[in-house]
Amino acid sequence: MRLSELAQGSDAVVQEVENMTEGDPIARRLRDYGFVRGEPVRLVGRGPIGADPLLVQIGFTRFALRRAEAARVIVEKSA
Repeated sequence: MRLSELAQGSDAVVQEVENMTEGDPIARRLRDYGFVRGEPVRLVGRGPIGADPLLVQIGFTRFALRRAEAARVIVEKSA
């Protein structure tokens, strides 16, 4: 499942960040920010208009991501 599809308040674990193009700079930046395999992630909230942006937390750091950016992150929902 993609991070952009995760329900608000749900926890998941990052599986991979998918490149949309070769050398995708957004995917590379997401990896630099800590979206790497095995990291726990939580979808904290969604924006009021079109559910954009998404508020995502990794560790103690929160990021506001566009849905298109979050769609690059493949996650597995935590039990």
